[in-house]
Amino acid sequence: MKKISLNLLTLLVLMAFLPLTATAQSASPSSDEVLSTLQKANDYFMAKWEDPTVATFVKKLRPSSLWTRAVYYEGLMALYEIDPQTRYADYVDRWASFHKWTPRDGITTCDADNQCCSQIYLERFRQVGGNEKLTPTKQNLDHQMQTPNKKPLPKNKWKNDAQTSDGELYGWWTWIDAIQMAMPVYAQMTAITGEGKYLEHGMKMYIWSRDTLAGSLFNEKEGLWWRDADYVPPYREPDGQQCYWSRGNGWVYAALVRVLQEMNTMKLYKASKRYYKLLKKDFIAMSKALMNCQRSDGLWNVSLVSDNYAGKELTGTGLFLYGMSWGINNGLLPAKKYRAACDRAWLGMQKDCVHADGFLGWVQGTGKDPSAGQPLSYTKVPDFEDFGTGCFLLGGAEYYKLLKSGK
Repeated sequence: MKKISLNLLTLLVLMAFLPLTATAQSASPSSDEVLSTLQKANDYFMAKWEDPTVATFVKKLRPSSLWTRAVYYEGLMALYEIDPQTRYADYVDRWASFHKWTPRDGITTCDADNQCCSQIYLERFRQVGGNEKLTPTKQNLDHQMQTPNKKPLPKNKWKNDAQTSDGELYGWWTWIDAIQMAMPVYAQMTAITGEGKYLEHGMKMYIWSRDTLAGSLFNEKEGLWWRDADYVPPYREPDGQQCYWSRGNGWVYAALVRVLQEMNTMKLYKASKRYYKLLKKDFIAMSKALMNCQRSDGLWNVSLVSDNYAGKELTGTGLFLYGMSWGINNGLLPAKKYRAACDRAWLGMQKDCVHADGFLGWVQGTGKDPSAGQPLSYTKVPDFEDFGTGCFLLGGAEYYKLLKSGK
């Protein structure tokens, strides 16, 4: 009798686990499901902003060429690559033509935020041609490459060469967000024109931010970045941990992807080999660090290693998914190690962030550290919705490619 009871108990236990196993298997997304979700999020945004030329009003009026909207268009172009609907291209071109394919505030701007829109201009130039799409950005970069930054450096420690003439010439990116906003533009311009001076200058600006500003904004030992000079040690979060802002690290991670991608296609690859090796090294170091920070639900906290403002957040998650998926797709990251993190990230965003109508929850609004826009929630509308959609589309589109590849 004991034996029969034990066998029955064993059978019941096995049966109890069968539905869980089936559920776990069915939870693996299909590429069609991912694309459908991306389309839903994008359709929500395009319906809300039917006219892409309309300015944004958050406390003040801002033209739709501002960085938040430019990041959305980065995501839209990623969606267009996997889902080439004419209406996407028309939406981009209507927006860009309205702004005369020119950086925000004109060709003399040296503000990286103003240059972000040029990534989309140059991408469309490669797709359909037209010098009007190329010339203003080229003029802008030529101007910046000759223009020192005379603004006072942040009041924090830095190496002695930070304020030299070279430091002034390359010392424009004093916050790490700028690396994503502008660095890919320099790489794109070299890839288009074959002129190595653009990549060279962009890399020197990156290295200045990485190694010189505030003694180094990149903590090579931990593989993560401080957002700007205000957050390097001795600054600490209230729990004594370092302040590594999720989206700030996401910006750098995305920039590395976009520049490495450009360098993969350059005829000048051999000439820029040392730069490629540096960016690849940083990308792999960040990938390791970020994977170790991922939450059990697949998302990342607003603050990567601190309990201060711990909580799920979409934009950093989308950018990390973008980078890890791209790394696997391009052979820089082993699928065996990183694929599960990508799956968790997508499923986490899909489950916890995407509303039935395509609105995205858990998006941290604009700011520069974990405290910005708090508290976050599933239903809270951030001050700007556009860049959150862009981060989501970037991550999802690259993850779609990963699913299609079967890696």
